[in-house]
Amino acid sequence: MTIERPLNNRGDMSAFAENFPHEDFFMQQARKNGAEVGAPDPTVGVGGLINFVVGLISAKSIVEIGTGSGVSGLWIFNGAPKDATFTSIDSEREHSASAKEILDEAGISAQRFRLITGNIVEVVGKLADENYDLMIVRSPIDMVDVVQESYRLLKPSGVLIIDNALDGGKVADPTQRDFETIARRDSIKAIKEDSRWSSTLLPIGGGALLARKI
Repeated sequence: MTIERPLNNRGDMSAFAENFPHEDFFMQQARKNGAEVGAPDPTVGVGGLINFVVGLISAKSIVEIGTGSGVSGLWIFNGAPKDATFTSIDSEREHSASAKEILDEAGISAQRFRLITGNIVEVVGKLADENYDLMIVRSPIDMVDVVQESYRLLKPSGVLIIDNALDGGKVADPTQRDFETIARRDSIKAIKEDSRWSSTLLPIGGGALLARKI
């Protein structure tokens, strides 16, 4: 029989975790830019997680859905090998422009990244099979379709990260039935029930799902 031990939480673990990583000047500037245009960016804690995963698997080919203002891209390049390349897709031209500006300012070579603005499902459908070590999905737009495509896009043992997977707790609340919450909930369920994935769900930032392609 399994005995469940109650969590005896002391202190604000979430705040402590969010303050653990350090953002440099460009990351902080990108975050400010993102707040001005309403771009979805990872929290500091999730940025640190992305950076850690990139380094852990030595990701050389990374694709991201939901560019934000470039915060995530900076965290990626901070942990990636020097020959790594990064593709980021967003439906908002303003987000892509903001990200390009900060990546240029940070001295990231334009040959190492491409920022694509357009219909997310259409762009993702044109990406090459088994071409990526890491895929990050942030935008709830067409999330279910994108998550289904992620298995095709990732190399064997490639890693998928769904950022803001729990939307700060809304996904865990069954009374929340808006479109974005349902998309996140269905995406998590699809990964959990698919034996082709090994996955875990972390309560960091707005929630982060990590899955490895088996």
